Amino acid sequence: MPITQYLERNAREFGDDVALVELNPEQRDTKRVTWKEYDLMQSEPFMPYRREITWRVFNEKANRCAHFLLERGVQKGDKVGILMMNCLEWLPIYFGILKTGALAVPLNFRYAPDEIQYCVDLADISILFFGPEFIGRMEQIADKIMAHRLLLYVGDGQVPSFSEDYFQHAMNYDSRDLNLPITDDDYGAIYFSSGTTGFPKAILHKHRALMHSAAVEQNHHGQQKDDVFLCIPPLYHTGAKMHWFGSLISGGKAVLLKGIKPEFILKAVSEEKCTIVWLLVPWAQDILVALDSGALKKDEYRLDQWRLMHIGAQPVPKKLIEDWKKYFPNHDYDTNYGLSESIGPGCVHLGVENTHKIGAIGVPGFGWQCKIVDEKRVEVKQGEVGELAVKGDGVMCEYYKNPKATDEVLDKEGWLYTGDMAMQDDDGFIFLVDRKKDVIITGGENIYPVQIEDFLHKMTEIKDVAVIGLGDERLGEITCAIIEVKDGMSLTEEQVNTFCMELPKYKRPKKIIFAPVLRNPTGKIEKPKLREMYKTANDPFAAMKN
Repeated sequence: MPITQYLERNAREFGDDVALVELNPEQRDTKRVTWKEYDLMQSEPFMPYRREITWRVFNEKANRCAHFLLERGVQKGDKVGILMMNCLEWLPIYFGILKTGALAVPLNFRYAPDEIQYCVDLADISILFFGPEFIGRMEQIADKIMAHRLLLYVGDGQVPSFSEDYFQHAMNYDSRDLNLPITDDDYGAIYFSSGTTGFPKAILHKHRALMHSAAVEQNHHGQQKDDVFLCIPPLYHTGAKMHWFGSLISGGKAVLLKGIKPEFILKAVSEEKCTIVWLLVPWAQDILVALDSGALKKDEYRLDQWRLMHIGAQPVPKKLIEDWKKYFPNHDYDTNYGLSESIGPGCVHLGVENTHKIGAIGVPGFGWQCKIVDEKRVEVKQGEVGELAVKGDGVMCEYYKNPKATDEVLDKEGWLYTGDMAMQDDDGFIFLVDRKKDVIITGGENIYPVQIEDFLHKMTEIKDVAVIGLGDERLGEITCAIIEVKDGMSLTEEQVNTFCMELPKYKRPKKIIFAPVLRNPTGKIEKPKLREMYKTANDPFAAMKN
């Protein structure tokens, strides 16, 4: 069955219970408002500190969205995009799209204008919801993408001239369930991942995969009705949303926190009585630093109800969890491995009972199979390194409109070859060893080196450039640009940094090294060698160790 039926069940059985809370701690206004009150405030710019909606209102908002889309001609199989920051409107719009039989297509809020246009075209998006944070980017491409598309503004204040006001329209539509026939074998969503050229690939999933992710999450973490899930990562990402799917099954409350400062996180846990928190490594590190320094005092917050802390999206340092358990000895800890091609986290799962195996990504998750294979895709012996492959109902159907890329990672038996190198120990636990791909993961976000390399090549002084990831205790990795300067020319780190101000902040190189760029006889950059050469370049104690 489609996950929309869980929403409708929750509206019937838990209609008056709070489903979602939005917290925006950067705002000074601490007034508590409901969605209905917020609707009445759309005539004036307003963003309260705290907003909430019940399961009944959540479902009604999704239904209004669905009826609106149907009247605009949306049909089963159409693609509808979402380009919005985390907010109380995000999930009702997502479910409204699903209720029509159309595919929901979330977009990364960090995309530059050309990336937005690329994804809109690639996924055949016919309608795009966008928030106020993206007006500037949308203005740059609106004339290029408007010809056959409807752009819907979701926000307060002045509506951009190139779009329509979604709030003004949606309030007038029917709030009753549609009951359109949708099956597990119908297509449900397209998510984006990296491509070999650095541009995203469109990952096509059926409703079966969405349901599988919900069942996996609820099985792994045992969400009950009284659990409260704190969601901080972006909802466009499969990780955040699929972890929330456990709350959808249980009918529990979820809190969308717009802010990652340690005090924001602990305050949200305390005030909303959160029991489950999913963190990225940098956020957990920041909390520990704040506690160690005394900037945060644990006793000033109500944290006794917090039962589970889990981390994903990047390797987790063993010492981080050891330090965490000193402050929070009663916390269960878990980590999940997954990728968008496997509908997010959970295809490999450590399990709260296996804290003694910190460092491993775990064992096959609920409903998943795993194997480790050599270059010929033959299983290796236990303890040997090979490529990790996974199989289950959460595996993608294909890379949309890219059969060649699909055939490279998906075989006829349904095995997805992840590109990650791994090994399995004597106890059956899987450890990641290295990645075949050169994608850099910093703070849980993917960075595609070729995009930065192409940008830096615009500098006339640069002869060659390679961007690699260097290990970083807080972020997992940082971007490092190795730059070879043209003969007879000079270039400084300050000049490079100034030039890179045009890039989004998270893509700017954090370290710059002026040195020859190694290439093999076929002209490919030898990034494994470069990573080995400069692996201590980000270690302040490297000289002492030598």
